[in-house]
Amino acid sequence: MLKEFKEFALKGNIMDMAVGVVIGGAFQKIVNSLVNDVIMPAISVLTGNVDFTDMVWNVGNTSIKYGSFITTIVDFLIIAFSIFLAVKYINKLNKIKELGDLAVSKIDKKGRLKKYKKEEVVEEPKEPETKTCPYCLTDVKYHATRCPHCTSELVETVAE
Repeated sequence: MLKEFKEFALKGNIMDMAVGVVIGGAFQKIVNSLVNDVIMPAISVLTGNVDFTDMVWNVGNTSIKYGSFITTIVDFLIIAFSIFLAVKYINKLNKIKELGDLAVSKIDKKGRLKKYKKEEVVEEPKEPETKTCPYCLTDVKYHATRCPHCTSELVETVAE
């Protein structure tokens, strides 16, 4: 049972997810700092020095901290937007890989891929390697003048 758990825990997908969780936690700290130290003070300056973290609605003995909730919503929107941008970029890279017969010349200003068709290489018809003896129906080298099996003389026909 311990061996099975070790195999499960050390699979590539589990390790990738663990790295993603750790990076996500660090990214959340960066976004929280951005919101609390930069964006919310800028918004409070625009709204007349209103501090959103101190906004509380008292109902009886209970206080509802809706200012903190607004700050958390801004955190969520920033994280969701940055994840959206990352997924959009990854999908664009995958789309470039999937363009089998089309090649990407460049990306325009709006982020769209400009495509052109690859030039098709026209192969010249190759000379056949063998032909069939009309008498014994065996395969003979194309340039042979006699069949090695029945020794019949192979005459070039007009159709060939």
